[in-house]
Amino acid sequence: QVQLVESGGGLVQAGGSLRLSCAASGRAFSTSSMAWFRQAPGKEREFVSAIGWSGGLALYTVDVKGRFHFSRDNAKNTVYLQMNRLKPEDTAVYYCASKMGALPTTFRESHAYDNWGQGTQVTVSS
Repeated sequence: QVQLVESGGGLVQAGGSLRLSCAASGRAFSTSSMAWFRQAPGKEREFVSAIGWSGGLALYTVDVKGRFHFSRDNAKNTVYLQMNRLKPEDTAVYYCASKMGALPTTFRESHAYDNWGQGTQVTVSS
């Protein structure tokens, strides 16, 4: 079991940047694939980005590709989501998620992940 705690959310103006962190407890982190999802008010939770247990190339939804960067530091049991050139439509609660092993083909779907953090609010003002 991996417990996840997100941090780094806040209020930022459009065009600004934020870096979200997700700290994981438990020895399974280094063999867990990780993902970020977000949920805006009145909308369903949606996939943002994912990265395999060994790191390497991250996968992104088209809305954030080129603006967001997902990385992991297995030595610190932490993953990061660097968000640049933020837009008002990026406003949402951002959730960190994990699953043991490699990323599945269903990595864009929330049910593919076993563990979730409590979320951190990101608000982008226009």
